[in-house]
Amino acid sequence: MLGLTPTQAVAQKVIDVHCHNILPSYIEVLDRHGAALEETFPLPTWNVESHLAFMKDAGIECSVLTMPAPQPWFGSVDESCRIIREYNEYCAALKKAYPGKFKFCASLPLPDVKAAIREAVYALDTLGADGIKLATNSRGQYVGDVELDTLMHILNERQAVVILHPHKPSPVHDKIIATTPLAAYEYPAETTRAVINMISRNVPARYPQVKIVVPHCGSFLPLAIPRIKAIHPAMVSKGFMQEIDWEANLRNLYYDLAGAATPDVVRTLLTITTPDHLLYGSDYPYQSDQVLKAGLERMCAWMSKDSLLAPILSEILYENAKQLLTKKNSLGGI
Repeated sequence: MLGLTPTQAVAQKVIDVHCHNILPSYIEVLDRHGAALEETFPLPTWNVESHLAFMKDAGIECSVLTMPAPQPWFGSVDESCRIIREYNEYCAALKKAYPGKFKFCASLPLPDVKAAIREAVYALDTLGADGIKLATNSRGQYVGDVELDTLMHILNERQAVVILHPHKPSPVHDKIIATTPLAAYEYPAETTRAVINMISRNVPARYPQVKIVVPHCGSFLPLAIPRIKAIHPAMVSKGFMQEIDWEANLRNLYYDLAGAATPDVVRTLLTITTPDHLLYGSDYPYQSDQVLKAGLERMCAWMSKDSLLAPILSEILYENAKQLLTKKNSLGGI
């Protein structure tokens, strides 16, 4: 793989673990509740034909679909369950209709934990979902909160893959996001906040069969983790934090490279993980096909010249995700 040209690299099999599909029923419920711009950025249009065309042009063999933000929860359990069930069943049908092209991580009607557990069991056991997508927070209920321990137990039993995605923080500073939309800064901060919440409660360590994909190059975790490690003993001695099993918590964290996979960013990310935990992600369809394809080509170009990453470029583009998503009794391989 050393010396691979960008064209040769893109011609390899690629698995995209960070992309979204946006259904009319989802848009309709957002419009009805005046939430179309809740995430301070307009939702792009999506259809399966355009997605397949992008995949073919970019050299992507398989895309792992997840529902975008915001969480379709506006106070009604029934409404949220209906929209999310429609989404999950659509994704299951799409996966069946295009074998090998699409996988999906099911959404859940959080913050209702009982409803979320029912949907997780149905999606994983009946629909053949390839994992679960969790919002960093669902109307203020953060991943890592004690209320979600029962859900994590269910996911641990099923050795589930969990793909995290940032959502609007709760609370949020409205004046700041009016000048700097969420995607520019708050999303990396929000992702970091949620993962640190999980680590501080030893959630990944206590549910070791759950594999967690952290988006956007690990966000601010490469900076946050050394700082927390440094102050953690003092926090424990004063009774403000509990003991943390750092190795066990970090062991099952994976990182997609959507958004900002520059050499400096990835090198920094590798201070807290290893290359076999790196995964490709496009964030389709939030930028144009041309921009996303060019980003993949640039990433392949500099990685093919990197002495550490060049020999395992195919693993980053394909094999790492294939191994992560391959599970016992899977209804379909890659």
